Amino acid sequence: MTETVGTLAGAVWTALNENGAMASKDVKKAAGLKSDKELYLAMGWLLREDKLNVVEDAKTLTLSLK
Repeated sequence: MTETVGTLAGAVWTALNENGAMASKDVKKAAGLKSDKELYLAMGWLLREDKLNVVEDAKTLTLSLK
């Protein structure tokens, strides 16, 4: 499972590195993730490594790299 989550985190990091800050739904699409669960696992990994900024508005999470 650790390898899978690391791969998901890598896809999210790459999407953000190439596109800059994006809404979470756009990150999910750009990274080719299949579910919210995959997105949240990747976000957790990147947050733990202190590589991700998350800003919450009324209904949207905006993700960007630190």
